[in-house]
Amino acid sequence: MKVIQIAALLGILATSSAFAQSNPASSNTATPSSTLVAASDVTSQAGTWVPPYGQAVAPKTRAQVYAELVEAEKDGQLAYLNSTVYAHP
Repeated sequence: MKVIQIAALLGILATSSAFAQSNPASSNTATPSSTLVAASDVTSQAGTWVPPYGQAVAPKTRAQVYAELVEAEKDGQLAYLNSTVYAHP
């Protein structure tokens, strides 16, 4: 019984350490300057999602989404998705 508990504890410790670091630690290793610049430009708020490299995602207007839909219909992307991903067997 104790062997199972020890194995479960080791499993939890091994998997939780992979998710422990949310922000890159400051160290002396070489990091790309674009990451450092992008990370310094972000004002973080508690509980908000930060996109990769801290780049802000601008919302699209309805006209932009509609234009993408029309383009996808013209170049065949929608037909391909409907025949493969959304096809019901």
